[in-house]
Amino acid sequence: MALPRPSPRGHSPLRRLLPPLLAATLIGGYTATVVVPALATSPDVVISEVYGGGGNSGAPYLNDFVELYNRGSAAVSLSGWSTQYAASSGTNYLVTALSGTIQPGSKYLVKLGSAGSQGVALPTPDATGTTNMSATAGKVALVTTTTALTCGSNCHATSSVKDFIGYGAANDYETSPAATLSNTTSATRSNPATDTDNNANDFAKVSPTPQNSQSGGGGGSCTGYTTRIRDIQGSAHISPLNGQAVSNVRGVVTAVKSTGFWFQDPCPDTSDATSEGVFVYTSSTPTVSVGQEIAVGGTVSEYRPSGATTANLTTTEITSPSVSVLGTRTVPAATVIGTGGRVPPTTVIDDDATGSVETSGTFDVATDGIDFYESLEGMRVQVNNPVAVGPGNSYNEIPVLGDDGANASVRTNRGGIVLRQTDGNPERLVIDDAILAGSVPTGVNVGDHFSGPAAGVLDYSFANFHLLLTSPITRVDSGLTPQSTTGPGTGQISVATFNVENLDPTDPQSKFDGLAGQIVTNLAAPGIISVEEIQDNDGATNSSVVAADQTWTKLINAISAAGGPTYTYQQINPVDDSDGGEPGGNIRVGLLYRTDIGLTFAAGTPGDSTTAESVSDSGNSADRVNLSYNPGRIDPTNTAFGTSRKPLVGKFSFNSKPLFVIANHWNSKGGDNPLFGRYQPPTLSSETQRSQQAAVVKSFVQSILAIDSQARIVVAGDLNDFTYSAPVQTLDTAGLTDLPATLSDAERYTYVYEGNSQVLDHILLSSSLTGASHSYNVVHVNSEFATQQSDHDPQVVRLTLP
Repeated sequence: MALPRPSPRGHSPLRRLLPPLLAATLIGGYTATVVVPALATSPDVVISEVYGGGGNSGAPYLNDFVELYNRGSAAVSLSGWSTQYAASSGTNYLVTALSGTIQPGSKYLVKLGSAGSQGVALPTPDATGTTNMSATAGKVALVTTTTALTCGSNCHATSSVKDFIGYGAANDYETSPAATLSNTTSATRSNPATDTDNNANDFAKVSPTPQNSQSGGGGGSCTGYTTRIRDIQGSAHISPLNGQAVSNVRGVVTAVKSTGFWFQDPCPDTSDATSEGVFVYTSSTPTVSVGQEIAVGGTVSEYRPSGATTANLTTTEITSPSVSVLGTRTVPAATVIGTGGRVPPTTVIDDDATGSVETSGTFDVATDGIDFYESLEGMRVQVNNPVAVGPGNSYNEIPVLGDDGANASVRTNRGGIVLRQTDGNPERLVIDDAILAGSVPTGVNVGDHFSGPAAGVLDYSFANFHLLLTSPITRVDSGLTPQSTTGPGTGQISVATFNVENLDPTDPQSKFDGLAGQIVTNLAAPGIISVEEIQDNDGATNSSVVAADQTWTKLINAISAAGGPTYTYQQINPVDDSDGGEPGGNIRVGLLYRTDIGLTFAAGTPGDSTTAESVSDSGNSADRVNLSYNPGRIDPTNTAFGTSRKPLVGKFSFNSKPLFVIANHWNSKGGDNPLFGRYQPPTLSSETQRSQQAAVVKSFVQSILAIDSQARIVVAGDLNDFTYSAPVQTLDTAGLTDLPATLSDAERYTYVYEGNSQVLDHILLSSSLTGASHSYNVVHVNSEFATQQSDHDPQVVRLTLP
C-alpha cells in the first residue's frame, strides 16, 4: 500500500491517519491537545459541484446546490459536518448541517435556496438548507463542524475546512479561483477522483448535473438511470430505440478512439441476451477518458459498415451526443468468452432465420453464433489462451480461438480450424488494433500463441466480430514450418496445381525466387503444373498488352536458378480485359512442364483466345482421342466464362501414354454474403456462374470419355469452391474423383480465409487414374503464414499411368 503523498503545500500526510481536527500527544507525562494543520487536498470527501443560479431566469434547476463526492476507499460519516457559503468578499458564512454517511465513490447532494421559479426540481437531496448563493461569484467550504467560519480571505487554510472553492471574483480560494459562473453553469470538478488544491484547475464551467447518493455518480449505486444501455441494445440485432432520442444514459467509459468511445453499464442485469455496452459516435476526438462515469444523451442509431447496401450487420451507437462527467468508477470487468465465462456456439452461425436476421424475429444467443456476439456488442470482453487460426494480415487483424481451441470443433493438424459444410466455426473471433495501435503483434502464423489474454471491446466490421484490444499482447511462436513433399516414384509423373497470385514482371525478384524455391524444394519439381494467375508483361498497367512471355520466362529462369530442372510452358493469351482479375492484369491459366523426364507436349496446332476446343476419334486404340487444338480453350465464348478465366486443355505424352490436363481458374466468390452477415443462410450469388462453368467442363470431360472411357484426365486448378459445393459436385458426376475430398478433415484445406481453413484448389482424376497407383497431398507452404509467396497452397499428385 502506497504511503500518502504530501500536499502541494508540503503539509504532513498525518491527516490521512488522524482525526480531522485533533490528535492526542503525550508531552512530559500529560496529554496535550494539538491542532493539526488544514490540508485542502482531501483524501476522501471533496466538493464536486457548486451551482448558484437556481430559480433565476433561464436556470435549468429550481434550487442552488452543493454536491460532494467521496474519492476515498471507505465510507465517511458526515454527521456533525456542514457546507458553508459566503459572498465573494464576505466573512459571514451561512451553515447547512449535514448528516448520514457518504459511501466511497458516491455523490451527496445538498439542496439550497431558490431565487425564483425557473428550472426543474433537483434530484432528492441528501441534505437541505435555505442559503441563497450568488450565481456568479462566491465561496463554499466543506467543514468538519457546524460552527460558522468567521475568517476573511484565508478560510481555506482553517483546520476544520475539509475542502474549499472560491469562484468568480471571490477573495478566497485554493491557489486560483474557479471561473465566473452564470444562471446556466456550475463549477464542476473535472475529475472527482482528483484534488490538485487548485480551484481553477480542478473545476470546469459546465452545465449543472446534480447527483445524489442514489444516482450512482461515480460510485456503487445503480439507481437514477433514465435509460439503461441494455434498453438501447435490446435482445435483437436492431435497437428497439433506433432513431429515438435518449437522455441520462449512464455508464463507465471503457475505451476511446479518434471518433468516439465505448461505455458500459456497471450494474448489469441477469440476461445474456442484452448487451451492457454501446459505442458513442463523436465524429472527432472525445474528451472523456477510461474510468470516467458519464451520462450521455443523443440519438440511437444503427451504423452499417461499408454502406447501407452491403450485407454487413449494423452496430448500435449513440450519435450527436451530449456528455456529462459524473465522476470516476471502476471499469466493469471483462466478460470472458470461453471457459469460465460465456462459451460461444461452435458449429451454428444461424439456423433460424430465412433472410435478414434484423427482421427474422428470432434471437438465440445460446445456439446461434451471430446472436451470441451481438449480445456482447460494445462490451468489454476477454479471450483466455488465444491461439491463431489464421495468419496476421496487413490490417493488423488475427483470427483466434479462445482456450487454446479447447472448445472448438474440427482443428487442422497444424493448428487451424476447418470450414465444413455444416460448420461455419462461429467460435472464431478477430483481434485487431483499431483502438490501441501496435497492440497486435506482427509475423503471426497459424498455431501461434500469445503472452496473455486478449482483452478489449467487442465490435463488428468487415463482416466479422472483432475484439479491439485495449492492452497489447505479444507473439509466442509455435514453430510452424512449411511442408515439403516427395517426388514421383519410378515410372510415375507428378502433376500439381499452383495459384501464384497475380504474378507479373513488375513483382520483385524475391517473389519469383520464393515461388521457384517452393516449386523446386517443397513440391519436388513436379512434371506438370497447372498455374493460375499468370499476368501479362506489364501487370496491372491497363494497356493493350496481353502477352505474358516475360512473366513465364522470369519464373522459369528463377526455377533454374533455384537448382531446378528446365521448364517450358503452354498458354493462350486472353482477349484484353475480358477474363476478370486485377484490372489490366489479364490473368490466365497455363501449363508449366518439364522437358527432362520423358514428358512431351503432344503435336498439334495451338488454339486462340476465342476458338473452342473439340475432340475427335483418331481410330488409334493406343491413342484414341484427338484435340482440334493443342493447347486449346474450352468453349471460351460461352457466357459461363464471361469476365472469368477460360479453361485450357493440353495433351501430353508420358512414356508414350497420352495424358490430358485441364487447367482451371473459375470465377471468384466475390459478391457472396459473408458468414457473419445479416442474410442467413448466406446467399452465394457467385456460385451460379461456377455451376455453369462446371457444367461446361463436365461436358468436355464426358466428350473425351465418350471416345475413350479409359482416357487419362486430370482436371486441376483454383475452382474457388469447396469439395461439397454444387459446382465441384457437378465435376464429380462427370466420373471424376476430387482428391481433396479423399483427405481427412484435418488435412482438407488449401487456403485460409478469416481464420477458416478451406479447400478452393482441386485436382480431380478420371477413373483410369484413380484405379492405378497414385499418391496425393496438399503442401502447406503459404496460406498459414504471415509471410507468403501466394495466398494459396499448392498440391501435387503422383500418378502411375495405366
